[in-house]
Amino acid sequence: MKQRWDNMTIPKDIPEKWFPIILPLKRKKEGLTNTTKIRNGAEEERRVRANDREYNEKFQYANNCIMTSKYNIITFLPVNLFEQFQEVANTYFLFLLILQLIPQISSLSWFTTIVPLVLVLSITAVKDATDDYFRHKSDKQVNNRQSQVLIGGILQNEKWLNVRVGDIIKLENNQFVAADLLLLSSSEPHGLCYIETAELDGETNMKVRQSLSVTSELGYPNNLAQFDGEVVCEPPNNKLDRFCGTLYWKDCKYPLSNQNMLLRGCVLRNTESCYGLVIFAGPDTKLMQNSGRTKFKRTSIDRLMNTLVLWIFGFLVCMGVILAIGNAVWEKEVGALFQSFLPWDPPVDNFLFSAFLSFWSYVIILNTVVPISLYVSVEVIRLGHSYFINWDRRMFCSRSNTAAEARTTTLNEELGQVEYIFSDKTGTLTQNIMTFKKCSINGHTYGEVLDILGTQQKRVQPLDFSAWNPLADQGFCFYDQSLLEAVMVGEPAVHEFFRVLSLCHTVMSEEKSVGELVYKAQSPDEGALVTAARNFGFVFRSRTPSTVTTQELGKAVTYTLLAILDFNNIRKRMSVIVRNPEGRIRLYCKGADTVLFERLHSCNHEIMNITSDHLNEYAGDGLRTLAVAYRDLSEEQWEEWSERFRGADKATDCRDDRLAAAYEEIEQDMMLLGATAVEDKLQEGVPETIAILSLANIKVWVLTGDKQETAVNIGYSCKMLTDDMTEIFIVNGHTVQSVREELRKARTRMLESAHTRDGGKEVEAQGLGSACAFGNGCGGGAAPQAPPSSLLESISGEFALVISGHSLAHALEADMEREFLETACACRAVICCRVTPLQKALVVELVKRHKKAVTLAIGDGANDVSMIKTAHIGVGISGQEGIQAVLASDYSFSQFRFLQRLLLVHGRWSYLRMCRFLCYFFYKNFAFTMVHFWFGFFCGFSAQTVYDQYFITLYNIVYTSLPVLAMGIFDQDVPEQRSLEYPKLYEPGQLNLLFNKREFFICIAQGIYTSVVLFFIPYGVLSYATQSNGVPLADYQTFAVTTATALVIVVSVQIALDTGYWTAINHFFIWGSLGTYFTILFAMHSSVLFSIFPKQFHFLGSAHNTLGQPVVWLTIALATIICIAPVLAFRFLKLDLKPQLSDTVRYTQLVLQKKRKPGGRAGRGVGGSGVASGSALGRLGRGGSRRSGYAFAHQEGFGELITSGKNMRLSSLALASFASRHSSSWIDTLRRKKHANSPGVQNTPPTGDDSAASSQASPLTTVNGRQDTVAGEAGLQFSEHVLTHSPDDIALGVLRCADREMGGSSTGTVQEAPFVWRGSGARISGASSPGPPPIAEETSSGE
Repeated sequence: MKQRWDNMTIPKDIPEKWFPIILPLKRKKEGLTNTTKIRNGAEEERRVRANDREYNEKFQYANNCIMTSKYNIITFLPVNLFEQFQEVANTYFLFLLILQLIPQISSLSWFTTIVPLVLVLSITAVKDATDDYFRHKSDKQVNNRQSQVLIGGILQNEKWLNVRVGDIIKLENNQFVAADLLLLSSSEPHGLCYIETAELDGETNMKVRQSLSVTSELGYPNNLAQFDGEVVCEPPNNKLDRFCGTLYWKDCKYPLSNQNMLLRGCVLRNTESCYGLVIFAGPDTKLMQNSGRTKFKRTSIDRLMNTLVLWIFGFLVCMGVILAIGNAVWEKEVGALFQSFLPWDPPVDNFLFSAFLSFWSYVIILNTVVPISLYVSVEVIRLGHSYFINWDRRMFCSRSNTAAEARTTTLNEELGQVEYIFSDKTGTLTQNIMTFKKCSINGHTYGEVLDILGTQQKRVQPLDFSAWNPLADQGFCFYDQSLLEAVMVGEPAVHEFFRVLSLCHTVMSEEKSVGELVYKAQSPDEGALVTAARNFGFVFRSRTPSTVTTQELGKAVTYTLLAILDFNNIRKRMSVIVRNPEGRIRLYCKGADTVLFERLHSCNHEIMNITSDHLNEYAGDGLRTLAVAYRDLSEEQWEEWSERFRGADKATDCRDDRLAAAYEEIEQDMMLLGATAVEDKLQEGVPETIAILSLANIKVWVLTGDKQETAVNIGYSCKMLTDDMTEIFIVNGHTVQSVREELRKARTRMLESAHTRDGGKEVEAQGLGSACAFGNGCGGGAAPQAPPSSLLESISGEFALVISGHSLAHALEADMEREFLETACACRAVICCRVTPLQKALVVELVKRHKKAVTLAIGDGANDVSMIKTAHIGVGISGQEGIQAVLASDYSFSQFRFLQRLLLVHGRWSYLRMCRFLCYFFYKNFAFTMVHFWFGFFCGFSAQTVYDQYFITLYNIVYTSLPVLAMGIFDQDVPEQRSLEYPKLYEPGQLNLLFNKREFFICIAQGIYTSVVLFFIPYGVLSYATQSNGVPLADYQTFAVTTATALVIVVSVQIALDTGYWTAINHFFIWGSLGTYFTILFAMHSSVLFSIFPKQFHFLGSAHNTLGQPVVWLTIALATIICIAPVLAFRFLKLDLKPQLSDTVRYTQLVLQKKRKPGGRAGRGVGGSGVASGSALGRLGRGGSRRSGYAFAHQEGFGELITSGKNMRLSSLALASFASRHSSSWIDTLRRKKHANSPGVQNTPPTGDDSAASSQASPLTTVNGRQDTVAGEAGLQFSEHVLTHSPDDIALGVLRCADREMGGSSTGTVQEAPFVWRGSGARISGASSPGPPPIAEETSSGE
């Protein structure tokens, strides 16, 4: 039963130990009959009898109730407190509270600990209760959905939670499937129904399910009430594409497959109603089995904090031991002299026992080095960051009215440390909307709109088809008038081309009203092609099992459908054989050009070459292509082939192979008509987002359930894959050895490429050679040791890896996973195709385990849930595929492009703020606490405190809490726009530079130094100081007030220095906290409180007397200067000698603000010419990366179903086609610039004027194309200074681009390199540079 619990959907952040309490789904072994086999508590076989609840309840199957909440009213308080005391810090403070209740060792009152502890526990409890309330609300909403259940022969409305295994339920059109059902009957002919499985596999295309013929006739409630069949099937599992079972009914048995099942999460479409038998319910459904167990996610800072707290506790124990030893020595040597008038307390009878009690007393006093307020402050800051994400209007999608949502408050700073992004494809990167863009017909290309000079026109109005074609789709856009003219003048090749598109498909059509056609396509590309033919006058109207009716240029034509040669992933093509009204038989075929060109007649050589050029051009534009051809058949040829085809179709063994051979025979000697080019609509901003994330050193891996061609197509469209890449490796092996060999070859090719390009670096080559041999299991001798991952990753070249699901299954095996990981991490892009939801999670887990990098998974379907839960950070896209991914995610929004803002702005700021907060927090508490340590040497180690107990209580929760909270919530280093323009600002988070063990020790050292100053400066001054009346100031309370006041002022000044972004709230909190301190200080030493509580406030007027002395204020000022001056000096030198990139960006912006003149920037003409000059070179190296439009047919087509006549009810699937086209021109510009500045391109030497101009300015180039000029001597001096650093420095440098290796003359162009790339493969320029391509300069004359 543990297995069942592990696969259920359970609350986020729930510990595993609570499963038995929260999910009470125990099955009793008693009552299990011998018919159900149980081994080790796991179900091996399921038996379900229809309409027999009494029989099914014997097996204690799970009901259909889903429970994700953690508490109820009774269990909330004990369970929540138990969970909170699992935190080491809370248990530690509870232990301190118990110690403080022992009077012999406590120097502080109990309320100094219990007040903060109760405050923290209460705030956390309220937060947990609020979260669980929403879980209860969500559970109630799902469980209270209504279903029609057949009970006693009558359909009754029942809530989902009351549905039981064995019930028969009725579904109606557009309803969600409540549980995993065996389809019994349907309102459609032959027991068919149509479902949408977006919640399960992310695919939005229709799928067909069919009931058994023996049950399809039941149809009505009265008949179904008599149905008493028994199903014996596999136990609950997470395999979405497989179901194995048997139906026993009327002494017969019938095999069951996945085609007979409706799974929970599916939606019934275009089907009036259907009936199903519940097989799996609730947590046993395949949807819930794929949800995976929710893992408690902690950030790397959380883990580091836990380690540091343990270190601090060890440090606290060491200090306690030191002071206890001091107490023992003092009591033995000095204290013994005072025994006559100052004896030990009764329990103490010797100096050792006194030292023992002193140890515990100092543990209590010094416990503030780990303040409990740290944890509540962290939670408050994270909550504030979450609200900033929720309120960000720039992450709001007005089209879907969806705002970004931070669904957790514990991972915000981790957003600033992401190194790997794992993304789904369909619905995440794409909209899954395809549009017809271009075509090639008989050697002529259509789709480009050119002006008289032959350049492409902009802002062209789409063609108006409605004027001459009343059946045209109003949403179809095409811009080339010449193609419409060719149709209207009657060019035979053009007519035949569109005739193929209108006939060669498996689309279903429904005419809801006259002229209103709705196409239901199995794949979006088919719908796009049929819609294109429709608009150009060849309208597909309807079909029967044996005919296809079209309307060709207004004339109705009915073709006899003789055969459909259906598509599959191996054939990569489909054909139809039709007889036209004149009796001529013709085969029409469309498919991938790689397979179709091989089957053309030899006379097509010339047109094939021309069409191939067009295909290469379309591929360069990122379009999906299909070739189109036909073949005339004689009656004899048809009859002869038809006989063989029917024999293969009826074969009982090797049917698929026989059909494939028959198809291959007839699809020969075809005549090429042309090719189509279809664009899959990417989501807006996807290419730009991926490019910017790449500049931020974030690697994007695509994990998709789609076929390889689909994934590769999208890789090109979103610029993950480009024709400029050194090599794209395809791993398609079906065996362990073949996969290992392909991975080995990939690494060998990387080595050879690097060896050739870098001039044969022997040392590196030898090192990489060992990397290539790693783990291949071949060869004699000992296997070489695994190289460090950075060795392969340092290869300077752009590679990509594409691996299929069956190959990935082998690559993820224990003996090969490291080999796969090293190969993949050396590539710029990785695409995994045909992967299951579980494989997605395994890939993420592999990177998490071995790379020790922060991972982020983003998806929009239920098939992405496991991946989202496994990654450090899960992001759900709230798109068109349901809400399963969103419910399992940590963050959600509606567009992939918002990811760059989530990471580069909110994530980076959250990490920066949290690091600054922690550094300051540890500093101020060590400065506060260590004063007690030094005081111990001057008070006989008696555990006497320096400050009064009220100051100790209020220091962390009143005097210093709000300023550090304001900094942790509002602080910034650079504005949000600069964070997006300079992605390399993100790198410190990935390298964990801002808060690590080194930074922690620096903060501790600064805190200890401050405590030394704050103790010894007042001690030294006040020891000899006197008041104006001659009374000495060397009393305990004067020293305490002076030290406390100096401490509050010093830490306030320090946080003022640490604050980089001032708001009114920062001013109010910092100066308000100082005012609050003085107000409370004077109040506690006032006569009013003394008169009310004389035993609590002993030192009447002490604050007034102390702070009325000028020497005290001089002492405070001296201590403040000594504490702050070294900090100022260090920061000034660091800024001057080794500035961070953020420092440089701020400095550059300051210079720009001073130098910029009104009237805008100049020099755009030069920049524009630079773009133009790179454009021509950008076309070089374009290979024939043709991408078949059949990439989107995820399974076998509807061909067999159509010809069987079983689906002749006309049903609809509206194809969305109203998404704006993405713009990636600026990325193309970056790539062309890279070509223009490569070593193989000779640049024209500059003129003297150009050199002079360039020597006076350093252009500031930003990612989004904005270019500013930093003029003047100051900017140049700063830029030259930065050049003295190594290439690994994160700085904004100004570099001269010159071809030094080839000895070419310098271009004289001064180019800024805001993104200095790390690693041995970094280059200043060159086509193989992994860094951003150089961008053309602007002149400085405008400045």
